[in-house]
Amino acid sequence: MPNITIDGKQITVKDGTSVFEAARQHGIEIPHFCYHPKLSIAGNCRMCLVDIEKMPKPAISCNTVATEGMVVHTQTEKVKALQKNVLEFILINHPIDCPVCDQAGECKLQQYYMDHTLADSNFREQKVKKPKKVVLGPYVMLDDERCILCTRCVRFCDEVTKTGDLCVTQRGDRSTLTTFPGKQLDNKYSLNTVDICPVGALTSKPFRFQCRVWFLKSTPSICTGCSTGCNIQINHHDGKVYRYLPRENEAVNQCWTCDEGRLSYDFINEGRLYRPSVHEGGKDQGVSAEAALAEIAGALQRLAPEDAVFVGSAYESNENNAALKKLAEALGVKDLQYSAHEVDNPYADDFLMKADKNPNRAGVERLGFQPFRGGTQAKVVVALEGLGKSDLARLKSEEPLLLVLLASNQSETADYADVILPTATFAEQEGSFTNFQNRVQKFDKALEPEGAIKPAWRWIAEIAQAMGKDLKIAGAERLLEESFGLKYADLGTSGKVL
Repeated sequence: MPNITIDGKQITVKDGTSVFEAARQHGIEIPHFCYHPKLSIAGNCRMCLVDIEKMPKPAISCNTVATEGMVVHTQTEKVKALQKNVLEFILINHPIDCPVCDQAGECKLQQYYMDHTLADSNFREQKVKKPKKVVLGPYVMLDDERCILCTRCVRFCDEVTKTGDLCVTQRGDRSTLTTFPGKQLDNKYSLNTVDICPVGALTSKPFRFQCRVWFLKSTPSICTGCSTGCNIQINHHDGKVYRYLPRENEAVNQCWTCDEGRLSYDFINEGRLYRPSVHEGGKDQGVSAEAALAEIAGALQRLAPEDAVFVGSAYESNENNAALKKLAEALGVKDLQYSAHEVDNPYADDFLMKADKNPNRAGVERLGFQPFRGGTQAKVVVALEGLGKSDLARLKSEEPLLLVLLASNQSETADYADVILPTATFAEQEGSFTNFQNRVQKFDKALEPEGAIKPAWRWIAEIAQAMGKDLKIAGAERLLEESFGLKYADLGTSGKVL
């Protein structure tokens, strides 16, 4: 394990570690464009130049292996001058119109220009004009005039998805990023190329010019697209979710996420249930929370425990399912089942995407809920979130006297339900999911609920109160602790395997 010195700081690194990576691991930032920790080394941007003692000229740190006794300087006048020159070279044909670029505010080129140059260009000749608004695929748009040919996106498609969608054609300042003839950038992870593009060349068509990034707030969360439970950041503004971005977790999704999952946020913004309702006269009637709770409490109090079925959800959090189980136990209800979201022809692969499109099947099963089988004797069904298509069809055939639904969105189940209580989505509360690895992972609250919306566990506590019972629910974290023996602090940033 070689010992090296970077800017006066003595560092011990593993054999084979690059100078760039050694610096990064110890909090020393070296400017760069083409380097990415999950991709091969290209060494083509030349921004990561450093001075190394006993070497005749500066070297690119990303492709220089650290050796015993090496002394590295990243802040010398020579290095700064070279970085300034590299930036000027990159900017020769790059448009200087940051205010209209969709990447403004999170662009590495913009950042480095502000940090290292802040000078007018010496280039007076005509810039090479490259095409704008090139549709590369269903989700990715290319502004080729902004591309700096770092080749991160090309290497991602070659090395991560192994689909080889992208390439660089032509030579010199005419070089251009493109797809192979007759092909599109349409692999299942294409939007990761937008994430790793250091400039405004590749942009997301669903997000493009929807919101300036400096308005966005970012909240750590978990993708609900499937049972992998990819770690994400929810980017939101003024009560609306604009995009998901991958959040690093080496044990789950590394630093990637699939297109299907990252574009699954529409249900947070649209089709929401905002007030309690009861089904009367062939249509839903909005009612007060007190009236809805009284309807539910009265129905449950009139029945024997064996006449009720409580249905949890593989799409709901550990905490909300735990609260439903707690209510069942308080009422003596033994029949605990769960339903799951169903997708026609679900796609799966051996990377991140799972055929199970539910984030918490492992969690609800660990709580003791059994897969939905219906109940011919059930007179009252209390269900979380909604039932899958086949489960709902079975329930309709059995015609229970009353279906109580705690759900966030309009659905076929909501259309059939007799009483509805509007619940928060995962983005409007804190909680946790248990993924297919039995890894419990926390998500944070990003948005404030609107209208009468509440987390399901709060509604469940109020149902109990309306029946004269106290479930003693002290909060979401306490529900997790009672059911799984874990506190949120135990989950950290990478989750906890049960």
